[in-house]
Amino acid sequence: MFAPRTTPWPLVALFTAGYLAPYLLPTTVGRLDSGLPLSATQAGAIGSALLLSSASAGFLLASRVERIGARTLARAGLALAVLGYGTAALTTVIPAVIVGALIGGFGSGTATTVAATGIAAQADPHRTTTLGLLGVSALAGAVYLTVPHLGAGHGLPLAAIALTALAVWPLTGRLPVRTATTHNPLTGRARLPHLRSGLLLAAAMPCWSLAQNALWAVSGRIGLTQAHLTEATVGAVFAVALGAGLLGVTVAGAVGPRFGRAVPVGAGTALIAGCVVLSASATGLTTFAVGEISWNVLYPVVLSYAIGLAATLDPRGRWAVLVGSASSLGTAAGPLTGSVLAARAGFAVMGVVLAAGLLVIAVPMTVVALRAGRSGLVTPHGGPAYQGRPAPLKGRESAPDVTTAA
Repeated sequence: MFAPRTTPWPLVALFTAGYLAPYLLPTTVGRLDSGLPLSATQAGAIGSALLLSSASAGFLLASRVERIGARTLARAGLALAVLGYGTAALTTVIPAVIVGALIGGFGSGTATTVAATGIAAQADPHRTTTLGLLGVSALAGAVYLTVPHLGAGHGLPLAAIALTALAVWPLTGRLPVRTATTHNPLTGRARLPHLRSGLLLAAAMPCWSLAQNALWAVSGRIGLTQAHLTEATVGAVFAVALGAGLLGVTVAGAVGPRFGRAVPVGAGTALIAGCVVLSASATGLTTFAVGEISWNVLYPVVLSYAIGLAATLDPRGRWAVLVGSASSLGTAAGPLTGSVLAARAGFAVMGVVLAAGLLVIAVPMTVVALRAGRSGLVTPHGGPAYQGRPAPLKGRESAPDVTTAA
């Protein structure tokens, strides 16, 4: 697709455009809550619908990128993102906002699918993924710092996503019309290896992602209503947290699997559970900031090891694709789950419930990691078990709503 030693900037830009909507989702949800006659639960439901639409694009199109062509599909996704998010930003008619969010979400998912497929074919997919994460995190951080100063209304985050998709459009000219590949990991008919381990991991990841995103989706409201912080302060905390997440990604890539995956996955998930409790019970700046920033350092580390673990289960990358897609389904349910739990039980109880779920889920994930280690499947980044794997998902395909109180 691209020269091995050349940074595929079109893929990095497409990755950024596709992931920006999930990163900004709860900010969007928060603005829907405050700018339109919607309850927090209804706004969370729209956010979940957006993410589900994005995930459905991955399920429907991941095996069709080569046939349709990366350039064509990327342009279609970006066009849908501009149309959907732009419409939702410019109207206050709730049905139109919902339809726009669904269309925009499908466009984001389409762009992400093309980016992930292209990144998987790179000689160094981890480097390209890291660049994409750097781009989307920096852009999202800038939005979090800027939006609070630009006025009220639900349209600003949606407009930012639409404008990003529009800006990336010219770069799609460097994407191939068709992608020549020897095989597609999603269409291979060979029996999936390590079936029990793969199914166990695929069943655990939706629950893991749901718990993460349930908190992430309401973190802004926690900061505003429970910790009594200003919107600008909450936005600054999240901008720092996104930067801390980049540190986690960098460390995970540098260390690799040299210490195995059982400890990072199991112990890391247990530590995340503690961060969830701390964040959800925060009543001031210190506890809120420590909880959110610590969580954002740990989250991408555990996620990268979990996706890498899925890649070791099948050299053709099929388990990585299936586990990543399953994780997206859990991510989609996160905003609604968090909104419902917070509304009915309060933030602190919600945090305890989510943390308990994470501790339970850590057990099967650790078991799979231990089995992989005993089977000699754990290989260094870039080894045979990683050939053809999709780019790791930034699981929490959303970010905290910093723009309104529930």
